[in-house]
Amino acid sequence: MRARLLAIDSNSIGLAANAVRRGFLIVFPTDTVYGLGCDPLNHAAVRRLFEAKGRESKAVPVLCASAGRAEELVKLGGRAAELAREYWPGALTIVAALRRPVPSQLTQGRDYLGVRVPAHSRCLELIAACGGWLTGTSANRSGRPSARSAGEAMDELGDSVDFVLDGGRLSGQESTVVKVVGGEVTILRTGPIGVGNEVEGRRTS
Repeated sequence: MRARLLAIDSNSIGLAANAVRRGFLIVFPTDTVYGLGCDPLNHAAVRRLFEAKGRESKAVPVLCASAGRAEELVKLGGRAAELAREYWPGALTIVAALRRPVPSQLTQGRDYLGVRVPAHSRCLELIAACGGWLTGTSANRSGRPSARSAGEAMDELGDSVDFVLDGGRLSGQESTVVKVVGGEVTILRTGPIGVGNEVEGRRTS
């Protein structure tokens, strides 16, 4: 069945959140690109997400309604906590050690998970309505460009999701990704936050 395309507002957020709680997939705008969302603790939903993406061997991050909700999933102490305070809400994904079990497909069997609090009020409203967590992989087939409009997301995934929430055209870049182990920060993907500066814990703008 083809996805329902709706402008993002309180009503459509409620409909989409209900779909997520029932184990379905949605597409939604973030502060970077459009995301493909499901309940990250629902094993069946995570399997469907990987099938929709055509992805086999890459971990999927989780968007969180707040730093507190992120800390329920991973251990954000020391340097990770400093980065979270400095850059959240914002375009920095922090990969940190798991605090609680999640579907192994989400982490590809590793003991680390990427988490982020986005700087987008409607996105945060949606995540909260979904229970505080929502997968945050880009809304595209694996290997394809990230969707920056609802139309692009519909073309990519319209037959695999229940709802596509339209938040207009996005001009964002995929988030910077860092892995934090103890006090050591490793850059896994460069992005909107300057490569040298997230290690130093300073904003570039």
